[in-house]
Amino acid sequence: MKTIADPIIMLRAINDSAAFNRWCGFEVTRAVPGEVELAMPWRPELGQYSGFLHAGVVTALIDTACGYAAATQVGARVLASHVAINCLRPAVGERFVAKARVLRAGRQQVFTRGELYAQHQGEDKLVASGETLLCVLAADAAA
Repeated sequence: MKTIADPIIMLRAINDSAAFNRWCGFEVTRAVPGEVELAMPWRPELGQYSGFLHAGVVTALIDTACGYAAATQVGARVLASHVAINCLRPAVGERFVAKARVLRAGRQQVFTRGELYAQHQGEDKLVASGETLLCVLAADAAA
């Protein structure tokens, strides 16, 4: 495993380079080896027809947080090969926080788990959980 000098600086640079993440308003708020927190404010254009956060954005938050947690552990680019999300309740809040951690990091695969919390009127509610399996990409892998 590669040691990352300052994971939050690395992840903020990666996050800033991703147009989708910028559009959604993802912000890396915490990063240590193997653990990441990602936050996003509510915006109506991120909602679905009933006014809840769209499940695609729920998935993107958990997937991104898990990928970032994996990157802090393996020190390389990663690519999700499997994502499984469980929506536990409607995602309603002023802000959403995804927390992810590495369960096991190998040379070629990283297993992670993430949770998404909705922050509403000073209260955090767990709205979704998920797991990802990520492949570690070689430095010279073509996109």
